[in-house]
Amino acid sequence: MSDRELDLSASRTVVRDSWKNTVRQFQLTITRARIESSFVEKTILYLAVGFSLFISLFPFYLMTVASFTPRKFLYRTPPEIVPTEFTLESIQVVLIAESFPFVQYFLNSAFVGLTAAILAVTISIFGAYSFARLEYRGRGIFARGVLVAYMFAGIVFVVPLFQMVVWAGVVNSHVGVIGVHFVFMIPLGLYLLGNFFRSIPKEIEEAAMIDGYSRFEVLLYIIIPMSMPAIVAVFLYTFLLSWNEYLYASIFLNSSELFTLPLGIERLPQSFDQAWGQVMAASLLTTLPVFVMFLYLEKYMLTGLKFGSMD
Repeated sequence: MSDRELDLSASRTVVRDSWKNTVRQFQLTITRARIESSFVEKTILYLAVGFSLFISLFPFYLMTVASFTPRKFLYRTPPEIVPTEFTLESIQVVLIAESFPFVQYFLNSAFVGLTAAILAVTISIFGAYSFARLEYRGRGIFARGVLVAYMFAGIVFVVPLFQMVVWAGVVNSHVGVIGVHFVFMIPLGLYLLGNFFRSIPKEIEEAAMIDGYSRFEVLLYIIIPMSMPAIVAVFLYTFLLSWNEYLYASIFLNSSELFTLPLGIERLPQSFDQAWGQVMAASLLTTLPVFVMFLYLEKYMLTGLKFGSMD
């Protein structure tokens, strides 16, 4: 191995050991932070958490139940909270019905969501690193200015963004939707990754640059590997935002073959009579990819958000 390769291997070992030590210390800090409380306070806390979980999860329970309940039981009064019969009819109809191309909508959403999330994460990495480490005039204004977009409701930007999409000639195309999603995801990525990059000791980068690394190589071989939890967290949340986005997709897309899942599900009742079972089945199938992604990448997401939230 050349001296360059040996230096690179040694730097990666130092980065890996430093990252593990940082995570270990952070976990110890969280574990030791115990707050003494009385029985009444604990009871109130558990009741509040339980009530919040019930409000959050009960709609998903009803969605799941309705997806597997026969049609004759869906319209009973009062409704059955605990069904006595189950069927896959609604899911089968959604997957094979010619009037509702679920697979096409699914692929459209996957393409738009993945493309927008990858672009947002890529640009956010470079932008957040410049905010966290580089010194240049106007850096503070730019760093705070990217968050201004979140002060306004999305509907406020519909007209100007539509004019820009028309001017670019990408109306009724996935390119226009991806561009709009990408613009709204950038502030989130810059904020989370910027805070994460600032939590990394500068001494690690300085040691690498003394060994002959350029600023870009430091970012590529040191910062990005150490920041994978935050990067994964940003990717998941940006993908989720794009996957579930309805407003701009409904405005910029007119052709049914380009519809994403939110648009397709909104128009699903037009394809069936008494379609609540199919609507719930399509909604359940729409949540599964996100659920699986969060299930397998949860540890990265939680670590990234914990570090990314620190100023």
